[in-house]
Amino acid sequence: MTEPRLLQAVGVSADDELIYRALLQHPRTSVAALSRETGRSAPSLRRALPRLEQLGLISRVPGQPPRLVATRPNIAVEALVSRRQEELAQARVAASALTAELPVDDHHQPEELITIVRGQQAVAQQFTQLQQGAVAEIMVLDRPPYAQDPDVPNPGELEVLRRGVRVRGVYAAEALEIPGVLALAREARAAGEEARVGLTVPTKLAIADRRLAILPLTADQQVDSALIVHASTLLDALVALFEMLWRTGLPLPGDAALDDANPSPDPDLLTLLMAGLKDEAAARQLGVSLRTVHRRTSALMAELDARTRFQAGLLAARRGWLPG
Repeated sequence: MTEPRLLQAVGVSADDELIYRALLQHPRTSVAALSRETGRSAPSLRRALPRLEQLGLISRVPGQPPRLVATRPNIAVEALVSRRQEELAQARVAASALTAELPVDDHHQPEELITIVRGQQAVAQQFTQLQQGAVAEIMVLDRPPYAQDPDVPNPGELEVLRRGVRVRGVYAAEALEIPGVLALAREARAAGEEARVGLTVPTKLAIADRRLAILPLTADQQVDSALIVHASTLLDALVALFEMLWRTGLPLPGDAALDDANPSPDPDLLTLLMAGLKDEAAARQLGVSLRTVHRRTSALMAELDARTRFQAGLLAARRGWLPG
């Protein structure tokens, strides 16, 4: 069975990781003993050791024969991560410098403002590059269908948030009906994402630094093809669309009421109902019975003195329970 590669992301090859993991299990080992443990010849190990030392994964203890000691993983990996982040920062600077070398006339060629990408893997790669290249802000419209399991977190977003990039997301109401989406959105919010629920989210969309956007090419192939839009009036319109949906969005269930002086008595239920979720879906998201949702809905409408849910939404907005 092949051993999983745990350090590939920080530039450690499979062979070097095998040696490092063997040293973690057998500290202060000689080259001869390490050769027996790994099944590699002593000459090949001696060629690999300088690389491992340069990566900060091992050190040598003087003696006859010299012994090898593995650096503790938390220390070694943190150093490698810092080095990789520095390399990525240098790459971004280099990209800016190379862009500046382009002839001025080439900056605004119409055929370069929009690119079509086809295939799930290619689309996912473009989205990853958009995340990694963001410096100040990422704006996202989130709606089904999803290319991956909605229960699986997006590690790229967590890395972006750790770098201090602002992330704002507007979730389609129908996304909250899918098991796992709301829990994942709450985890992202806990990590620093700003999130709201949109009453109508017409498309998937991600915008980085108001200079680059990615969105589906067609409504029926939302994960298999995409448009990459560079700075243009079309991109300006997409930014305006996001900002409009952000202003009119509802707080994510679980957020504190926006108006602390006049809070909603049941903000989570109000958000789900105003987003258009059916009682059955609201019950699933709140983790309560359908009967409890009916009871809480009746109490909420009585508090608002509303006869219909539409009227309840208007009265809730008037009281400051909803944004906008």
